[in-house]
Amino acid sequence: MTRPEAAGTATVSEESPLAEMIERLTDDALSERRRAAWAEYVSLPMPSKKTEEWRYTDLTKLEPESYEPLAPAGREVEPVPADDLPPAVREILEGAGVRSGTMIELDARLVRLDLEAAAAEAGVVFAPIGRIAEDRPELIERFLFGSDIAPMEKKLWALHTAALSGGYVLFVPKNVRVENPVHVMRWLSKAGALLSTHSLIVVERGAEVTVIDEYMSDDLDEGSLSLNGVEVFGGEGALVNYLGLQRYGSGVKHFSMQHANTPKDCTLNSFNVTIGGDLSRCDITSHLLGAGSDSEMLAVWFGDGDQHFDYHTLQHHAAPSARSDLLFKGALAGSAESIFRGLIRVDVGAQLTDAYQTNRNLLLSEESQATTLPSLEIAADDVKCSHGASVGQVDENQLFYLTSRGLTRAQAERLLVFGFFGEVLARMPVESVRDRMTDAIERKIDI
Repeated sequence: MTRPEAAGTATVSEESPLAEMIERLTDDALSERRRAAWAEYVSLPMPSKKTEEWRYTDLTKLEPESYEPLAPAGREVEPVPADDLPPAVREILEGAGVRSGTMIELDARLVRLDLEAAAAEAGVVFAPIGRIAEDRPELIERFLFGSDIAPMEKKLWALHTAALSGGYVLFVPKNVRVENPVHVMRWLSKAGALLSTHSLIVVERGAEVTVIDEYMSDDLDEGSLSLNGVEVFGGEGALVNYLGLQRYGSGVKHFSMQHANTPKDCTLNSFNVTIGGDLSRCDITSHLLGAGSDSEMLAVWFGDGDQHFDYHTLQHHAAPSARSDLLFKGALAGSAESIFRGLIRVDVGAQLTDAYQTNRNLLLSEESQATTLPSLEIAADDVKCSHGASVGQVDENQLFYLTSRGLTRAQAERLLVFGFFGEVLARMPVESVRDRMTDAIERKIDI
């Protein structure tokens, strides 16, 4: 049995696994939000290629309701021995250095949650969303799903909220400096699954923290869908470093929607790495809401085969004397393709804005393709804003020079790729992660 959605949309099955899960939700505040999100999802049309922001990514065959939603994670940890963790997760645990907090979710099941005693004694809260909804409901009521969502995101954001299967809340009290990174690993092993996770990061005035969100899987024979929402709420003078690392195997479609909200004198540095998945779409928005706020947005991606990567960014300057700097670089081999669409928006009254946007693309094959669409929308008259973009092949003169010095063509190309990425990778705030991502890219080049 089906019922029609709004005009121009597909039908929604009342017997789909997702619809059945919504029907089984309990009566609590979080469930009410999810029911409301489901109603919004049903009422909204799926983005189509007729929508400018989705012109290069086709969702007509996505069929979200065909996936089996993973059961939401519970309040408590279900421990798994280290030897039974996926090898990739175990390798990271053994070699990534000291962390102030660690969370591991296997198919949305919470199997590890650690927080350093010093951080806990300072008032840091790090726990699954379900537990926070009961123990600290004021954080949920004030912040969860509280970001300003653009129309182009609303359909998938509503689906993400309704299908919520995991995630965490990280709260850092004022003037607390979390010494080492907080690292969250999500592993997906179930083919045909819908995984929807959320990261809510609240950092009060004068506090500092670095957060790593990592998404991984082996290659999956049957397609799975991953939805990821990130909300960062900074305090006055706070510093937040956020790293999103996507290393799914083939067979996964991944959609990440990230929103950073920075008040007066708050600094937010974000770094995204995309290596895996069949299709990956990242919508990354920085809302500069206070005077003196600062946002650095960095990203690298490497695609091969027929991978499709789509980045959509917004640097939203809503206050005067704020700064943003975006540098995104992608390399493509095989028949892979990427899209970058970036917008710097400066509101009326946001004088003395200082904003930059740069996208560079390196094509390693004749079949690869990159589309870059930077843009400006400025409603103030005393600003410094610029954007730049390029798409180019490997420089044959440089290749000739390197091969004439004894390198093979493959070695020379690898060297040029890392020279291309070096400007961005050097600005990654966690050295151990930078080394791991460099190794991951190198392994992919060698395939």
